[in-house]
Amino acid sequence: MKIDAFHGFTLAILLLFVGKGLVARSGILRRYSIPESLVGGLACALVVFVLYYGMGVTVSFDLEARDALLLYFFAAIGLSTDARTLRHGGRPLLILSGLAIGFMVLQNLVGMETARAFGLDPRAGLMVGSISLTGGVGTTLAWSDYFVQNLGIAQAQELGLAANMIGLIAACTIGGPIAGLLMRRHRLRASGDSALEIGTLHSDEQHARLDYYGVLLALLWLNLALMLGSGINALVALTPVTLPAFVGCLLAGILLRMVADWMRPSGRGRLWNWPSMQPGIALVSDMSLGLFLTMALMGLRLWELQPVLAFITVAMLVQIILVIAFVFLIVFRAMGKDYQAAVMCAGFGGIALGSTATAIANMTAVTREHGAAREAFIVVPLVCGFVIDIANALVISLMAG
Repeated sequence: MKIDAFHGFTLAILLLFVGKGLVARSGILRRYSIPESLVGGLACALVVFVLYYGMGVTVSFDLEARDALLLYFFAAIGLSTDARTLRHGGRPLLILSGLAIGFMVLQNLVGMETARAFGLDPRAGLMVGSISLTGGVGTTLAWSDYFVQNLGIAQAQELGLAANMIGLIAACTIGGPIAGLLMRRHRLRASGDSALEIGTLHSDEQHARLDYYGVLLALLWLNLALMLGSGINALVALTPVTLPAFVGCLLAGILLRMVADWMRPSGRGRLWNWPSMQPGIALVSDMSLGLFLTMALMGLRLWELQPVLAFITVAMLVQIILVIAFVFLIVFRAMGKDYQAAVMCAGFGGIALGSTATAIANMTAVTREHGAAREAFIVVPLVCGFVIDIANALVISLMAG
């Protein structure tokens, strides 16, 4: 059964409603900041799994809209980033970058030793390490052919995709609880600031103030950011550097915001009115992220885990425990042991096990319950956008050789 792009997108909207409804009615889900997209998307994946094994029906989705939603989301993050605040991200940015790179090496060493314990080529462990977990689906597919053809690891792609599948679910599941536990254990004071980078506080969700002109301006500037981002990506493609498409849109949003703030220091004008636009930007970014992750999760093919179930189960259990221990023992302390650090720890779970979008979704779930964390939303996207992919490529090349 093939579900086309339009019907798949419509189903994703319905599933996001389901997730929001369940989270709104469940104190446990809200307490542990479980993303609404995880609830709706995973529910769909489980139904598809039951149809496959119970009725022999294979359901697949055309997820064409998913990638465009990710670009809108990162364009919104860029537009929400005041360049004057970037200087505050300097030291934390360097620290989190170093931690992320160090963890990628540790993640790969653990994966290789687990593969060795199962009698596999140790390099197969890289496919359940930073390739699939920190890198995501794109990195997995990019490296699969090399592992199959050059290293002779026949099931490389299956291992990588299975690990990414479990990692994506785990990343969404552990991020919020990690932040909540850190806040309770260390009695951290939440910001309570309702001016969120993405979305609104749960308590204000029904009363978000939007105006027609501001939302229209938000859509205009988001589209301009996507157009400029496409040009930046085209220029990057002419160089030896390979970066995800969303990085160009993130950069474009930051550049447009810089130019607009320079031309309109007050932030108020006919075509640039940040106070009026900000709620619209936050709304569009929240919807884009929620629908992107819902579509990513509803498209999971859980039955594909079966051929590598034993190795994947052990490897992922070890990797998840490793992430939790690393966050509690190292990341939280290194990032300052405050509310901002707790939010970044929620994001680190996404960095290490899922994707950039998962990291931001985890942080968004926490801030919607406890208030804004501006430094976290500056540092984590920059680490994900500029550091992770380049460093990961170098780490994989050295360890695979």
